[in-house]
Parts: sequence; C-alpha cells; structure tokens
Amino acid sequence: MVVDRTGREVRSRARLVVERDARGDSVVRELRSQAPLTLVPRRRTSGTSRRAVVHLVGSASSPLGGDDLALHVSVAPGARLSLRGIAATLALPGHGPGGSRSSIRIEVAEGGTVEYLPEPTVVTERAAHRAELSVRLEEHARVRCLETLVLGRTGEQPGQLRTDLELERGGRRLLRNGLDVGDPALGASHGYLGGARVLATEAVVWDRDPEAPVSERDWTLVPLASGGALTTVLTGDTITAGRCLERARAAHPAGAEFTER
Repeated sequence: MVVDRTGREVRSRARLVVERDARGDSVVRELRSQAPLTLVPRRRTSGTSRRAVVHLVGSASSPLGGDDLALHVSVAPGARLSLRGIAATLALPGHGPGGSRSSIRIEVAEGGTVEYLPEPTVVTERAAHRAELSVRLEEHARVRCLETLVLGRTGEQPGQLRTDLELERGGRRLLRNGLDVGDPALGASHGYLGGARVLATEAVVWDRDPEAPVSERDWTLVPLASGGALTTVLTGDTITAGRCLERARAAHPAGAEFTER
C-alpha cells in the first residue's frame, strides 16, 4: 500500500535477487521497487568487474513520520553484489503523530558476497525513526555493511532514532548492536557518544579477521568473538568520518579486497 503524500502514509516493499550466470558473472534475476525505495542496476560494460552493482535511490522525500519501508536482498551461491546509495537520507518528522521505520534484510548463500554501502542518514529535529538491518550468512559467505549517522543538521539537535543491527553466520550470532539517539544528556556523555555529531560503523565478515583491536583517536577496529570485525567512528563531520573509515579498512587484513566506498 502506498498513500499519496497528501494522505501522508507510505508503505513500501522492495526486493532484489542476485545470482551467478553460466559465465560466472553476477546478474540481477529479480528486481522489484516501490517508491520511495527504487533500485537501479548499473549496466555492465566490457572489462568491468563481475559483481553486480545496484544503486538504492530515494525517489521521494523519505522516511517521514508514518512511513514503513522494507527491502529484502537475496544473494545466491557464489554471486557478488555491491548495493550502494547515491545521496544522503533525511529522516524527517511527519505531518501527524507516529514515527517512521525502515527494515533491510540481507541473506547471502554459500560463497556469496554483499557490500552494502549507503550514504549517510541525517536525523533531523523532531524526527522519530527506527532503522533495522538483519544479515544472515551461510558459513562461507561474506559481507561488509556500513552505517553513517549524522545527528542533526547544522545548528539543530537530532530527533529520536533507534538502530538495530543483527549479524549471523551459519546460524551463529556474531553481532547484535543497538543505538538510541535523542537524549541530549546521553549524547553528551563520554560513556556514550561524547558529544560527537557523526557516528559511523562498518561490520565486516570476510575470510580473514584482525588478530587484535586497532585504534586511533576517533576510531576503533575490533575483532568479534565468533568471527568478523566491527569498526566504530565517532567524530564531528562526515569528511573526517570517511577518512577514519579508510584508515580502519587499511588496517583490516582483507581491506585490499574491499571495493571503493
């Protein structure tokens, strides 16, 4: 169900399936979009990578209060997908009561690889948004997923935000990570966000993991107990956050295999 902006409720469902063809190329087998979730595959040209590249385009202002958005991504054995954003997402208040919700579910079969690289999400004043990302991997699948949160536009306090990341491989839970934003006192606490305006996290499950934590002033790269690694960046702007992520990727033993941001 999609209701016009004048009615102000949007329920959007999208689906993406990527498989490997007889030549070994990763190809889009199923693609269903529903505004504002629009999926646009990039045309493969001669000599380009054998992975499938799909851009996630926000075709309308979203999420607004009341929106309910969901995307299901399935990657077949041996296939490789790069799912990218092309512009920042603004979480905005709606015209009436109620918050917005976005849910992304990614399933990767044996030997498959997904790199989910959206642009930043800006949590504007008075917004109330919940973002959920669930990743299920078979035992020898790989994933790299990025999240960058900007807490308010220039000169404003952020609204309410709840994020949840669940990451499993071979039926084992590797990571369950949640964040609540919107309480000024909590955000200023050195035990929480320390007053940072930008929070970026990048979860990686690849063939090799860091042997020990690596850190600098604004970022840490930490191996997870059951496999994989998590980078966390706290800083004041997205440019600095991007540079921190680049240094963390360079410190990862498989970082040379990652595609560019």
